[in-house]
Amino acid sequence: MAGVVVAPAAVEDLAELIRADNLAGTTEERIIRSLRPLAEFPLLGAELGRHWQGLRFIPGPWRWLIVVYAYDKERDEVAIVTFQDGRSASWGS
Repeated sequence: MAGVVVAPAAVEDLAELIRADNLAGTTEERIIRSLRPLAEFPLLGAELGRHWQGLRFIPGPWRWLIVVYAYDKERDEVAIVTFQDGRSASWGS
């Protein structure tokens, strides 16, 4: 099973989304449940392109919450890079 780590910048991104969108107090637990499949299936998410090249994504606990990650096969580690609001016009550009 792959290790799953969350980058400090991703923690900050999630904290901002929680604050800005007034998300439920259970958000962090929901995020953890969303990330669990990546330990067993690190290539689960679709590949991204453009300036996100080399990264993959999965939806978070809500379809609009995008989890962007990288998988390092040699280290067998999934690194969560950022959490993004898929409803935002700036997402993906």
